[in-house]
Amino acid sequence: MPGAFRILSTHNLSKSRKKKRRRRPISATNSASPNTVTVEIKTNAYEEEEEEADVGFDLKTSSCSQSHIIQPLGNLLLFDPSNNIRNPGLGNLQILSDEFLVDILGLLGGRDLGILSSVSKSLYVFSTHEPLWRNLVLEELKGEFLFYKSWRFTYISSVNPCFPPFSTGPSTLCIRNFYSDYLFQSWLCANLEMKPEWLQRDNIERRRRLSLEEFVNCFEELNKPVLLEGCLEQWPAMEKWSKDRLVQICGDVKFAAGPVEMTMEKYFRYSDIVKEERPLYLFDSKFAEKITELGTDYDVPVYFKEDLFSVLGKGRPDYRWIIIGPAGSGSSFHVDPNSTSAWNAVIRGSKKWVLFPPEIVPPGVHPSPDGSEVACPVSIMEWFMNFYGASRNWKKRPIECVCKAGEVVFVPNGWWHLVINLEDSIAITQNYVSRRNLLNVLDFLKRPNANELVSGTKDRVNLHDKFRAAIEAALPGTIDQLAAKAKEKMAQNKQLNFWESVADANTGGFKFSF
Repeated sequence: MPGAFRILSTHNLSKSRKKKRRRRPISATNSASPNTVTVEIKTNAYEEEEEEADVGFDLKTSSCSQSHIIQPLGNLLLFDPSNNIRNPGLGNLQILSDEFLVDILGLLGGRDLGILSSVSKSLYVFSTHEPLWRNLVLEELKGEFLFYKSWRFTYISSVNPCFPPFSTGPSTLCIRNFYSDYLFQSWLCANLEMKPEWLQRDNIERRRRLSLEEFVNCFEELNKPVLLEGCLEQWPAMEKWSKDRLVQICGDVKFAAGPVEMTMEKYFRYSDIVKEERPLYLFDSKFAEKITELGTDYDVPVYFKEDLFSVLGKGRPDYRWIIIGPAGSGSSFHVDPNSTSAWNAVIRGSKKWVLFPPEIVPPGVHPSPDGSEVACPVSIMEWFMNFYGASRNWKKRPIECVCKAGEVVFVPNGWWHLVINLEDSIAITQNYVSRRNLLNVLDFLKRPNANELVSGTKDRVNLHDKFRAAIEAALPGTIDQLAAKAKEKMAQNKQLNFWESVADANTGGFKFSF
């Protein structure tokens, strides 16, 4: 629809290239069923456990593979390669990879993308790639937009409010025989349903009415995850925190959602409509300061009351967040910041969890040697498609569960974990320091590259000294007692990992990655 772009704003946005997450190649073919695709996962020699396999995936009911104009390269194997309209429509640009070409187009503004889309069908496909328009909306409009059908339509209607409403009828532009794994995978990951086998494994220990002593001895001391039931029954949030109620309570107050800040009303409008590979995740650490009522609508479960970072008062690092997102949103693999432990309570919806112990790096995840960066798949769904099966034959399998409304997951320090919302979800999470992981936190804070590793505070370099001094003042002798106990324990359990001794793991942490 070239005409839509002639009235775009004339200003041009210049952007610097950003470091990307890793994209793993796939090819797929449409099956006989319009809502099923068969995907061939291309593995590397590095992952020896996983062999090439054709795997069927179901598409969401709102999707139809037959209506998508981009097809995977695997479909071209049945036809003459010259049928692919990609190269003729790109001219001299055909020598560039799809990913590199998208990177170049990412340097253009909306007006230039609109002009380019009218040159050829191939350039139309590339120029209307949704992530390009998402970046334009978020960088130019920040959180001041009303989401409408797609990021491209949102940009056009926001920049040109007088533009007539878009027709809901079929497009008059007919594009066939365009093949690209790179462009197809983004659409595929946004439209796949979670496979039943991805949700079947539930090997976390579930406990109800657990005493504080049992929790400390059986889980916190052992650095072992657990799902706690029946902890939230007295929370006002369980009754009050519907979407409509949150919109009413929060009004015009803005909350962090990805790289922008949005009101609850605008965020829910977006999350109710959007269908994309990596939905924006509302993840705000200042929610209780912004809306006092939100902070009084829940109470920290008894198991996590001891939080030694509280001795720093307002100088403590960020530690609590309200988390809201649609199905498919979540957090890719990370270790919680500053070597803290955490708890995550679901108020609405449900979440799929996958956790690996500190000594096992999840398949497809590649941390840098100093721990300051983590390379991982572009999206959570891509990780499930390409890497979930890699650990199915491992002797040391991950801990998995689906956490539903009213339940709490305890995440011990150092554990890698991935979380994906299975439906519209609202949750509260907090990171904390108890006597059981105090020494780990202190060791982490004094690392030589603390300026890169420590998060949630502006004073990263001095946090260790401030925290240690505050602990010594509030709890004299505690650090020495814990150090003596740890030394004795180490002598008894030399070089035994979690799976062999269920002993504490002295590890660090990574910044959040969403």
